[in-house]
Amino acid sequence: MAPSAVSPVSPPSPTLDSTAKLTKAGTLTTLSQTISSDSPGVADLDASKLSITRTQNPKVVPAPDSPEVWSQNTTTDHMLTCRWTEQSGWDAPEILPYGPFSIMPTASVLHYATECFEGMKAYRGQDGKVRLFRPERNSVRFLSSATRIALPGFPPQEFVKLLKKLVGVEAKKWLSEPGSFIYIRPTMIATAPALGIQKPKEALLYIIMVLFPNLGGPSPTAGPTPTPSSLDKSSLGMRLLASRHDMIRAWPGGFGNAKVGANYGPTLLAQGEARARGYHQILWLFGDQSYVTEAGGSNFFVLWTNATTGQKELVTAPLDDGTILAGVTRASVLDLVSATRPDIQIVQRPFTMQEMIDAKSEGRLIEAFGAGTAFFIAPVADIHFRGIDLTLPLGDGVLGGDEFAMSIKNQLMDIMYGKVKHDWAVVVDEIDC
Repeated sequence: MAPSAVSPVSPPSPTLDSTAKLTKAGTLTTLSQTISSDSPGVADLDASKLSITRTQNPKVVPAPDSPEVWSQNTTTDHMLTCRWTEQSGWDAPEILPYGPFSIMPTASVLHYATECFEGMKAYRGQDGKVRLFRPERNSVRFLSSATRIALPGFPPQEFVKLLKKLVGVEAKKWLSEPGSFIYIRPTMIATAPALGIQKPKEALLYIIMVLFPNLGGPSPTAGPTPTPSSLDKSSLGMRLLASRHDMIRAWPGGFGNAKVGANYGPTLLAQGEARARGYHQILWLFGDQSYVTEAGGSNFFVLWTNATTGQKELVTAPLDDGTILAGVTRASVLDLVSATRPDIQIVQRPFTMQEMIDAKSEGRLIEAFGAGTAFFIAPVADIHFRGIDLTLPLGDGVLGGDEFAMSIKNQLMDIMYGKVKHDWAVVVDEIDC
């Protein structure tokens, strides 16, 4: 069945979203108040108040796949900012020339990790239109993450309006070629200049846009240069190094379901070890049973045949204990498979590395892949798990060993780039200079 047959799923309500269940009564109450009402005299985030100041020093757009692009440090000409204070609420948002911020050394974000962010992309379709992919889901998750670390709330629909304005300002120059994309990084930080473990009294919301290389190929690489010999096998797909007992990314009752910086910094040491040993990402496990959670910063899926029923199953970790992030790509994979593949049963439950090993030894393991915004859909070739090399059919060179993952990827790309008309793809109005 074609992707156009998918029935779009409404974004989860911030008061019911599984990413908020972990945070118990305090967070749920805050989210509910954010949606329903505001304190008298405190300004809400309001996209109608937006002002635009054009840069007088425009940058040069680098060539695709150039070292500048691979540095992931080349930003567009402008950024969007909006300041919040406990006393006054949200100031009028601004689009202004990209540049540095000034914050005090005692700012909360520098000491208490009061920072959250989102990862999104804008796409230029072959029809010339620019689109965002399910931005309402990112806005709801952004709000949930902010609330989890006591940053201020905002109406998600106003955030989406602001996002579309910034993309509209930058798209003609920075997203000019059909088939191209650009990465978007909304962020919120606490800026109040005072030490002390307390709820932030000042914050800054900002959105920047960064040129990214195409990390969504069959084998993610570190740059445009030839891949090291240790990664030669990666030409067949992504290689994963399973985490050790002493390295845990997230845990039930923690904050793994919030997109906060504190989830990522502590993983960099393990990521460096994986790269040094010839792997692309860490496959994060949890507990003595080695439950599979996420692959790097991506959700993780396995396609296998059930040993008892013979039914094909698409298995991924559940959201209910708050250990993994409620990925937008994850939700889209599940929605798409549910609507178009009646032959495949979706299973969201804890599963272990031993289950994968058993499925492989019994000939039931079909595919595995990561799903996220940066790497998109990345098929997996092999996993090293504590002395065991688990090679998937793709890594064994089996023809079609990534057929399912690539089919899902292509269908989602058709939506993102407008080849298939769909409510998930939101067209952005471009703004003339």
